Amino acid sequence: MGKNTDPLARALAALEAAPPDPARPVLLAGPTASGKSALALALARAQGRVIVNADALQVYDMWQVLSARPDAQDCAEVPHLLYGHVRRDQDWSAGHWLRAVTQLLSEHGNPVIVGGTGLYFRALTEGLVEIPPIPQTIRAQADALLAEAGRDALLRDLDHATRDRIDTANPLRVQRAWEVLQVTGQGLAVWQDQTPPPILPVAATTAYVVRPEVDWLDARIADRFAQMMMQGALDEARAALPHWDPRAAWAKAIGAPELIAYLNGQMSLPSAISAATLATRQYAKRQRTWFRARMQAWQDLFGRAD
Repeated sequence: MGKNTDPLARALAALEAAPPDPARPVLLAGPTASGKSALALALARAQGRVIVNADALQVYDMWQVLSARPDAQDCAEVPHLLYGHVRRDQDWSAGHWLRAVTQLLSEHGNPVIVGGTGLYFRALTEGLVEIPPIPQTIRAQADALLAEAGRDALLRDLDHATRDRIDTANPLRVQRAWEVLQVTGQGLAVWQDQTPPPILPVAATTAYVVRPEVDWLDARIADRFAQMMMQGALDEARAALPHWDPRAAWAKAIGAPELIAYLNGQMSLPSAISAATLATRQYAKRQRTWFRARMQAWQDLFGRAD
């Protein structure tokens, strides 16, 4: 028999041949469409673990298909926690997620924590400072300033230390830093310097990262979005249309803005599908960049460097 060239099959075989310590939590990070959910399911099934979501979009109840949330069959096999439990009108942040995971760790000592949201893994393994909540009046002010004057208008008010630390190309990160400054009178960098010890240091876990070849992942992304369309992704977007707010956290589901644009008559369906597939590839690239920078000590299940 020839050597198996499928990286996901090789990763599954590697986990079977050298399983992690069943008493330790497993962290499993990877870009979208990389097969990490299948790896998590195999681990949980083999070692009697629960699966805990670490994806910021799979928490929302309206995105079953578009967020590639585990289906009913997978959830019947193994408990899946923190999936699809947040409504669009609920506040949800890395802090909310960390508090929920802290409680789950007291109930389940060896979960598989799986996802693609680097900020969640960072909060868990490096610590997260509790910043006072942002009043709606400040958020509305920031929304208006961003819409009228753009990201640079918010950036100008930030201190140098904060600008050096955040992703200044990301309007959401810039707005968050601006809001924190307005509410607390201190820059986000000052708050970050007060970060408490982590809830779950990497050294107390078995930490895996999935870093596939770009061409392999791009092909999977295209195939998966085509499957999503057949499974009802457009129906999910249609249901969200009356509530659509492109600035909302739930509206960041990859592919949703493009399908909404089609439903609003702003592009054809083939163009929307093509644009959504491209957006997914770009998102996966950002994830790979994060993992490469911050997860160098994690074991690469695909056995390669990105």
